[in-house]
Amino acid sequence: MARIIGGVGTTHVPAIGKAIGEGLQKDPYWAPFFNGFHEVHRWLERVKPDVAVVIANDHGLNFFLDKMPTFAVGAAAEYRNEDEGWGIPVSKSAAGIPELSWHIIETLVEDEFDITTCQDMLVDHAITIPMSLMWPGKGAWPVRIVPITVNTVQHPLPSLSRALKLGRSVGKAIESYKEDLKVVVIGTGGLSHQLDGPRAGFINKEFDLLCLDKIVNDPVALTRYSNRQIIELAGSQGVELMTWIAMRGAMTGAVRKVSSTYHVPISNTAGGVLLLSNEKAPAGAQMR
Repeated sequence: MARIIGGVGTTHVPAIGKAIGEGLQKDPYWAPFFNGFHEVHRWLERVKPDVAVVIANDHGLNFFLDKMPTFAVGAAAEYRNEDEGWGIPVSKSAAGIPELSWHIIETLVEDEFDITTCQDMLVDHAITIPMSLMWPGKGAWPVRIVPITVNTVQHPLPSLSRALKLGRSVGKAIESYKEDLKVVVIGTGGLSHQLDGPRAGFINKEFDLLCLDKIVNDPVALTRYSNRQIIELAGSQGVELMTWIAMRGAMTGAVRKVSSTYHVPISNTAGGVLLLSNEKAPAGAQMR
């Protein structure tokens, strides 16, 4: 059976991709952020996952405001990168695993999620930047991916509670898949930031640190915030927090924080990295 070995939450600001392309990982401005991935690299080298399920948002590459699904799952054999610009070098394609994608899709539908199924899907910086951060280098990425897109753009948005339930359904699907695979779940977006309007550049460090703690220890507490409250506390693009919540929901065992870093600013965004280990729970333990 497949098993979830852990989860990663990370920022996907386009400027990160530009910094990677220009080799600025040791630049004083960027080093505190990139250094946060040293422990992630050591962990990945130790656990060697086969698959990454990447929960992200789409920036107008596959869907636009006239047609915006709440949740979409890729079921392709390959995912090409055609980003929207920002000076990011075009990234290599990611290999898919359609059989696992379909199993996740079928489980989500059984759990009454209305899913858009994408047998052809492009990927933008929301996926390629986390992949490049976690597996740097010029060769092919060593994992196959299942991309899951969450609407964080066109209102009405799914609630944090719905995102947590989505993650739980995804976790159930992965661990009922019959092939022997090690799976890491990635939530990518946020943390607090606002790109336009009178509050452009808004960052709320206190709330970000609260979220980093609650995602590990009490994710249900975060689901009590409405989307309006999240926008007030974390900025209009801070709703991308729901991808981290969905990642946490997919953890099926006893969750242990391996590492966590927080750095501001990255461009005009709060940058964070959170690494969780999904460990077998003691008999009789209740999952949160």
